[in-house]
Amino acid sequence: MPFDVRRFDIYRKIPKDLTQPTLTGALVSILSCMFIAFLLLSEFHAFIMSDIMSELFVDNSGGGGGQISVFLNITLPKLKCEVVGLDIQDEMGRHEVGFVEDTEKIPVNNGMGCRFEGRFWVNKVPGNFHMSTHSAPVQPANPDMSHIVHDLRFGEDLAAFLPEHIKGSFNPLDEVDRLHANALSSHDYFLKIVPTIFENRHDKKSFAFQYTYAYKDYISFGHGHRVMPAIWFRYDLSPITVKYTDKRKPFYHFITTICAVVGGTFTVAGIIDSVIFTAAEIFKKAELGKLS
Repeated sequence: MPFDVRRFDIYRKIPKDLTQPTLTGALVSILSCMFIAFLLLSEFHAFIMSDIMSELFVDNSGGGGGQISVFLNITLPKLKCEVVGLDIQDEMGRHEVGFVEDTEKIPVNNGMGCRFEGRFWVNKVPGNFHMSTHSAPVQPANPDMSHIVHDLRFGEDLAAFLPEHIKGSFNPLDEVDRLHANALSSHDYFLKIVPTIFENRHDKKSFAFQYTYAYKDYISFGHGHRVMPAIWFRYDLSPITVKYTDKRKPFYHFITTICAVVGGTFTVAGIIDSVIFTAAEIFKKAELGKLS
């Protein structure tokens, strides 16, 4: 007798004339197909969407060996551009007065005010940078440091990469208005900077820094009891690093889920149909008095 490979068929077929279609079976089949379609669309949407994972860890690789990019955009509407300057200092001994590299001053308010934009680097150690008149050749009589901070960011801009439901604190000083402060006041912003890493699905990393701030204003007197106001941004770094990782479910996970959805739905639907059919048959026999 020749070998018949059909012996391995575990999905034996029942002739159609031995099967019985029912209205209940048709309804269960239609609902099952609709349910499967809904679950498959949901799983496909979840598969193509990014899943952002976050973690915290202590990073000991920083120290004084690196630098942080800073972008500052600020308007001082009552101080002329020729007397406005940026000063930078830190605990590594850096002290620059009137920093000008990669900065721009734009006159506003008919030349009576100044908008300062600049990108510069600071060391990864506690320090400060401040807007002042210290670099001016002649000090103005009554410098007014009232201002609006339009933008202050550290590192790369990660806001474009992160989904909307993740609310990072990358620019909490956005459009902070101090125009109504005392004209003679100095302004202190104390910044706590948290290193942040974003790793996309191609393993490319972007580095940024979130921060929180506290604020106070006060009147500061210099030599000869002259009022010397300034706008101070004093920063310190947190040892804790936040990491966001863009993950996507592997394709085999998607296929496994599809098989589970289809197989599970048809199995449960078959059980439901069988229970309904059996109950209906018992009910019919009971009506005819044939139920033993």
